[in-house]
Amino acid sequence: MNSLPWAVIAVLAVPVVIGRIADGPLGVTNPPFVAVVDPHTGPLLAVSVLCFAAAVASAPRLLTVSPARFAAGTFGMTLVLRLVLAAGGEGTGIAAWWQVFDPTRSWEAPNEYLPALGAFHWGPRVFLDRFAETVTSLPVHAAGHPPGLLLTLYALGISSPGGMAALCIGVGAMSVPLTYPLGRRLLDDRRARIATLLFAFAPGALIFSVTSADAVYLTLGLLAAWPLTAARWRWRAVGAAMLAAVSLFAWSLLAVGVWAAVLVWRRDGLRTAATLFALCGAALVAFYAALYGLSGFDPIGTLQATEEVYRRGIASIRPYWFWLLGSPAAFLLVLGLPILWYALRSLAAGRTVAVAIFAVLAVAAVMGYTKAETERIWLFLAPFVCLAAAASSLPLRPVLAALAVQAIAYELVVDTLW
Repeated sequence: MNSLPWAVIAVLAVPVVIGRIADGPLGVTNPPFVAVVDPHTGPLLAVSVLCFAAAVASAPRLLTVSPARFAAGTFGMTLVLRLVLAAGGEGTGIAAWWQVFDPTRSWEAPNEYLPALGAFHWGPRVFLDRFAETVTSLPVHAAGHPPGLLLTLYALGISSPGGMAALCIGVGAMSVPLTYPLGRRLLDDRRARIATLLFAFAPGALIFSVTSADAVYLTLGLLAAWPLTAARWRWRAVGAAMLAAVSLFAWSLLAVGVWAAVLVWRRDGLRTAATLFALCGAALVAFYAALYGLSGFDPIGTLQATEEVYRRGIASIRPYWFWLLGSPAAFLLVLGLPILWYALRSLAAGRTVAVAIFAVLAVAAVMGYTKAETERIWLFLAPFVCLAAAASSLPLRPVLAALAVQAIAYELVVDTLW
């Protein structure tokens, strides 16, 4: 049991070492991480450090407050930490919150979602009807996802970098308090609170949840995960419908259904898990059949076009053999070393929440559909890793302090674009 965490960490270190010595192209500048080593500081660094110190000191008190105060407290805490970390690590200060969406300040901005809004010239119905045909002409982030987020931006009238950032920051921060009710369903109340606090301090979530649309997908995934893990089939049906709906934002969110099925299998047996899996499949077919009837949206054609864009893009120079380990290594190491350690201890003990998430990570790595950038793309899986970590006994304040140090150090040493 005690040797498994060390063994897994040693395996995850392999792509890090290879990335330092490899001569051939691996598809990112600093493999396996989607970051460039670029030490820097910002004018608000001292404010960031002080906020993190105060949060570490006060966070354990949230273990004894009412559920409502806990949810409000963790939401406010993670919102502040995410904002001050982004502003404190950049010379541009608070402008860092929307920089990646601004084409005048970021070379990544033309690849994001806002430039794709021109596809709504003939309205949302035509946009959906012709989406599969237009995927290959869209910016890479929009082309890599179904049209849910673009429809949301259009419906809300969001077309500016600031508006896009506000959506990502606000919706993304909701994922922290949403982790709590999910944790209460799978663990006891104290461990559910610990999991929520771990997620609030997780470096990967803090860094990539401010100016990344994946923070929105993360919250949507949790909205489906909570009812999917319920004991009553009525709620599971709601979860299946929710999973189908949120898949319109990111195909990857379907992995939440796989996670729930593995968890239910371990908890309630194979027959129940198979029934849940079939229910999710039926809801998915019904949702997209209805959407096709209403708008002409072609999900199969969209998937094929998205895969074509992905395979012809930078993924073509990202070798499978490296990213088989490189993808989970980047995600787990950046998410938080203490979180990884305690999650692996739970896995070694055979705890269900740990088995479920590591099974999903293993399947995702073997499939190879996402190679690199998993610190951001797999962000929706982060709460499940935190739940696994919280299932082990851990010293909360020292762990939160270590996560805070890792988050600040990573933000100051590398440039992640987001």
